[in-house]
Amino acid sequence: MPTPHKTLAPDGAAALAHSAAQNTDSLPLTVIVPVYNEMWTIDVLLHRVLAAPYQKQVIVVDDGSTDGTAQSLRRWAGRPGVEVLRQPVNRGKGAAIRLGLELARGRFTVIQDADLEYDPRDYARLIEPLQRGEAQAVFGSRYLRRPEVPGALLFRTGVRALNWAVRAIYGQRLTDEATCYKAMPTQLLRSLDLQCERFEFCPEVTAKLCRLGIRIVEVPISYYARDNATGKKIRTADGVEALRTLWQWRRWSPPQRAIAARLAAGQSLVAVLDVVAEQAA
Repeated sequence: MPTPHKTLAPDGAAALAHSAAQNTDSLPLTVIVPVYNEMWTIDVLLHRVLAAPYQKQVIVVDDGSTDGTAQSLRRWAGRPGVEVLRQPVNRGKGAAIRLGLELARGRFTVIQDADLEYDPRDYARLIEPLQRGEAQAVFGSRYLRRPEVPGALLFRTGVRALNWAVRAIYGQRLTDEATCYKAMPTQLLRSLDLQCERFEFCPEVTAKLCRLGIRIVEVPISYYARDNATGKKIRTADGVEALRTLWQWRRWSPPQRAIAARLAAGQSLVAVLDVVAEQAA
């Protein structure tokens, strides 16, 4: 297992990110919803998110949609607990998540796709291990339930290839590296100094967590697969890019060696991140 390291480098608008960082813990949960051309599902999804467990901040980032998504989101702007941001052009899921992360105020952050494949009622499965201190990062696995969720053979084979790559490169066993449901402390997610633009968000997060020496805990979740005909956007080329991304970050080494020393000495990750935030203020 690579030696753990740590860094804190909020991306984008520094003043907004710093302000949000100072207010983490004021809410239990931030839900970041990147969305692109999901006019038929976004309203249903947001109702489900708001009805799900935990007081929460919901940040919706419209990634330059060209259908009726923007019009639907105008009706949500200003509602309590919901913040709507818009990218003027489509940049990709990773860029949308990074924009939302700048404003996150919750103690924990979870990523939520807008396509109804994932059920917000599963938030408790993701957040409870974090709250109890049993995990520092939790992934919701679509493949821990029995019977296993249905899905295209090519897609399932791709996920297995990514799982194998994580084990081969980083020594960590996973059943679903590509899951949307990734939850962790907001400070930790910020500290990964994400560079992703598109679907490489998932492998970049996985790789950097592994480089920090963090064991990823998986929990079973519900999953309702859709196909290309019903709007699924990920393609074979994205799987190839995910493998490249896992390899790309294999030597990622954040500059704050003192942080790694604190972790090695047994200081809790949250306490270390608090120190780093104070130093960055």
